Amino acid sequence: MKRGVIICLMLGVLTLLLLAVNLAVGSVSIPLRDVVSIVTGHEAARPSWQFIIMESRLPQALTAMLCGGSLAVSGLMLQTAFKNPLAGPSIFGINSGAGVGVALVMLGLGGSLSIGSVSVTGFMAVLAAAFVGAMAVMSLIFLFSTVVRNNVMLLIVGIMIGYIANSVVSLLNFFATDEGVKSYMVWGMGSFGGVPMRQVPLFASLCIIGLLGALLLVKPLNALLLGEQYAENLGINTHRVRDHLLLVTGLLTAVTTAYCGPIMFIGLAVPHIAHLLFRQADHRILMPGTILCGAVIALLCNAICFLPGESGVIPLNAVTPVMGAPVIIYIIVKHKN
Repeated sequence: MKRGVIICLMLGVLTLLLLAVNLAVGSVSIPLRDVVSIVTGHEAARPSWQFIIMESRLPQALTAMLCGGSLAVSGLMLQTAFKNPLAGPSIFGINSGAGVGVALVMLGLGGSLSIGSVSVTGFMAVLAAAFVGAMAVMSLIFLFSTVVRNNVMLLIVGIMIGYIANSVVSLLNFFATDEGVKSYMVWGMGSFGGVPMRQVPLFASLCIIGLLGALLLVKPLNALLLGEQYAENLGINTHRVRDHLLLVTGLLTAVTTAYCGPIMFIGLAVPHIAHLLFRQADHRILMPGTILCGAVIALLCNAICFLPGESGVIPLNAVTPVMGAPVIIYIIVKHKN
């Protein structure tokens, strides 16, 4: 336990350092002294620098922290619940389900969502559609989990659901306008820059609610590590736990996918990085540690995206596989038997 607390503190310090790097790195060179001055509420040497920090880099860094932690803890909960090291929001098709919802709004409904006399447009329409899509896929996965007991077969079912979702998106792209297709393609590349400063409070509130809901599952998840029968003998309602896990994972995946696009590999790889660091399965340490690991990896990926400087920004989903794929390959080789 003591070792885990020390690692969590180190990850917290690393998160703050990477946050500073994200504020300092970009196409416009701003001295670190001025960055600190702007963030602490003082006047900037140039008004443009204050706008860049407060309206672009700061919300992007905060979004990366929250998105990384949310996807990482979602992957951890799915891997524990399904007892499958390859479970994750992207592998089980949850990202694809959220993507279908977003595609329906952006490509099929012109950016608005109407139910009866209620009409929602813009970010809220995309968010609502992503949430419904993610929840639909999660419901299907849990439905199949009551029938398919083999974890590998269940993983294949999730992949097939993802393929079906991608087929629906392809059809919507075929019949959509050029402008709609371009908007969806840009969204699909992934970016932590999709949350403007005025939207950060809403995005942060939804992520924090989901993360708090995940932390409430620490004790049931520890019990599930020893099997559903053991958990039920301890008085834990496993069906209620699964419903809770469904809601939390669906919320976190929907929110992050709606605002940032389908971010790959963070939800799949980061829980394994946390396991390698902490070397224990106790979720009292592992869950907050995974959240911090997710924030660190997301901030690192975001900083790498800006390395070209004035020549442009690398798409986020071109960086995350480079970080995550080697971890997954290592896990597969390690557990080859």
